[in-house]
This record gives sequence, structure tokens and C-alpha cells, in this order.
Amino acid sequence: MAANTNNMAGQAEKGASIHARRVIAYLVLAIISFICLFWFYVLFINATRSNSELSLGFTPVPSKFLGQNWTNLKNGELPIFTGMLNSLIIAILTATFATYFSTMTAYAIHAYDFKLKKFMFTFILAVMMIPTQVTALGFIKLIQNIGLDNSAIPLIVPAIASPAVFFYMKQYMDSTLPLSLIEAARIDGSGEFRTFNSIVVPLMKPAIAVQAIFSFVGSWNNYFTPALVLHDAEKKTLPILIAQLRNADYLKFDMGQVYMMIAFSIFPVIVVYLLLSRYIVGGVTLGGVKG
Repeated sequence: MAANTNNMAGQAEKGASIHARRVIAYLVLAIISFICLFWFYVLFINATRSNSELSLGFTPVPSKFLGQNWTNLKNGELPIFTGMLNSLIIAILTATFATYFSTMTAYAIHAYDFKLKKFMFTFILAVMMIPTQVTALGFIKLIQNIGLDNSAIPLIVPAIASPAVFFYMKQYMDSTLPLSLIEAARIDGSGEFRTFNSIVVPLMKPAIAVQAIFSFVGSWNNYFTPALVLHDAEKKTLPILIAQLRNADYLKFDMGQVYMMIAFSIFPVIVVYLLLSRYIVGGVTLGGVKG
């Protein structure tokens, strides 16, 4: 009888401990969520305020200049809708190329045995350590020599070689793609491309969705390379146009328009995240664990 009482007391204490840890976890997550989302709230609040109101400091209450800021931005000198379209085309194609071809490269390293397999894996990871700024001058000279300056092509095609995406895909395959499944497909007469497109890609869908989000956001926010490559106003992306709006002279500078344009520019990112967010938790978890 005493043993049962002690057992029940131990279970109750254990349950209370689990409940306390859960409460603490939810509290920490709530605080982190508030810190992350608060700045979006500030952005949208500031997008409703005029330039003179913004100079007075922050207020948590929305103002009445949302429509006026949008009208001034839309009727301004900058081609914001063309910039939005340019950013969308570049970001979507970059995300598509980066995820598909990096998955294909990871599949080759994962599924085949060849002499330079370890060297190629190490080499690709070494390339990942080279900053973009180091190779910028050579990259600009290269695209000028082949006639691709002031074109979106140099911003899209290099996404085929994405070492960071490749590494993530390789780790994910180590966790979720057994070689026996590939061998079974080969025995059944499936070709390599059919195996990759019909078996590997569906299994990699969570990882592809996660890296598609990261690649899309990275390309969408990229300012450095497009600013070096694109020169015509009709070809520029939104980050370049935002920088031009912020660098306007004193008479034309309007911080309300700047906040409105930033809010306008992050809307597609939010949409892409909402469409693919259900894959993030599972994809990130499995991608970071090697089986």
C-alpha cells in the first residue's frame, strides 16, 4: 500500500515537473515570437505615418497617411511594379534552380561511388566558405566579356551551384533516403533521371520547400550583386529601388514612402513563407540530423 502511494506521489511530481517545463517553454516561445513580430508591427505602423510624424518618434497607434503614402509611392519616379516583377522572376527562378540542381548534385554524391567522391564533397564545402565580395570583381569582368552585363541572367544561372543548399540536401538524404530504395528502383528498370524525379524528389519535398524559402528570401533581399550588374531603371530589383528612395535628396526625401515601399516589398516573402511553412519544422529537423 505504501509502495503504491509512493509511486502515485512520484508520478504526480513527475507530471507537475513536465507541466512546469511546458509552461516555461511556451513562455519563452511567446517572448521570442513577440520580439520577432514586433518589428513587423513597427514597420506597418510607420507605413501609415507621414514624414513629419515619423520625425517625432515612435507611436504604437496607426496614423491616417497609409493611402497618401501609397499614392505618392505609386505615382513617384521609381518603377515599383516593374521592380516587383523583376524581383519575383529572379527570386523564383533562383529558388527553383538552386533547389533542383543542388538536390541532383547531392543525389550524385549520395548514390554513386567514384574515386573523387570525398574530394568533390570537400571541394564544394570549401567553395561555400568564399564570400561573394571576394569574387565580385572577377564576376563583373566575366559577364562584361560575354555580353551579359545589365541582364538578369547572371543573377539567375549561378544559382545552379549553391553549396549551402547542396550541403543541406546531402545531410537530409543521409537521414531519409536509403540506398536500398535506389537499388530497388534500378532493379525494376527505372532510369536514373526517372528515379531522381519520381522517387527522390517527392521524398525530398520537405527539404526542397525549406531551401526554396531560404533561396527565395536570399535572392529577394540581395542588393550587392544586382546593384553591380543592373543599370537600367526598368531592370532593377526592389532592394535597389529602396536604396534609391532612401538616398533621395532632401526636398524629395519622404520616410513614409520608404516604410511603405519596404512593407510593399516584404509582402511576397510573407506569402511564400505561409505557403511553404508547414514543411519547415520537419524539414529543418531531419536536415540537421545524420542517420
